[in-house]
Amino acid sequence: MSRTNPDFAILVFAKAPVAGAAKTRLIPLLGADGAAELQGRLLRHALATARAAAPAKLELWCTPDAAHPALVAAAGDVSATLQVQSGDDLGARMAQAFTQSLAHTKYAICIGTDCPALTIRHLHDAAAALRAGHDAVISPAEDGGYTLIGLARHEPRLFTGISWSSDQVMAQTRERLHDCVLRWKELETLWDVDRPEDWQRLQRAGLMNDKHETPAA
Repeated sequence: MSRTNPDFAILVFAKAPVAGAAKTRLIPLLGADGAAELQGRLLRHALATARAAAPAKLELWCTPDAAHPALVAAAGDVSATLQVQSGDDLGARMAQAFTQSLAHTKYAICIGTDCPALTIRHLHDAAAALRAGHDAVISPAEDGGYTLIGLARHEPRLFTGISWSSDQVMAQTRERLHDCVLRWKELETLWDVDRPEDWQRLQRAGLMNDKHETPAA
């Protein structure tokens, strides 16, 4: 495959699809096994989208470890490197991943697995923004968080003092970006799949192919 983004790494942050521990807010609707199955589908979809953007490096950052067979298989399908998240909260884990990645790659983009609306085009747009001279690029989420963040240089303060898993994440991150005097670009606002109404929206949108999780361009 041609590497159209040879100076980029894409970091996919993911939880193992463990029944009872994955997509817990959807367990009342889907059951523990169904929520874990959805997590596995979202994982494969995110990795397929990232691989289709043709980065120089594709890394799957796992929690609680990288040993779950679904993580190993999904990484193997797209030739992603398995990494283990480390840190007391999401911010510390993201900071560690960016520190490691930017030591070897000019730019890095981090995504999660909760946003099947994120497409190859969004990843290309993020890459273009960083190449154009922005220090950071970010895609807000409708719930007040964000679905993508890319950096041309690591700034640890972006990930400290953030109320993770709240509707204040994006607003607080904007404050950090301003305080750090970074030049940043915001992409379009997207939506995550976390709640029953999100799952219903996912069904209506038809964003994932049940068999192959084919990403949209």
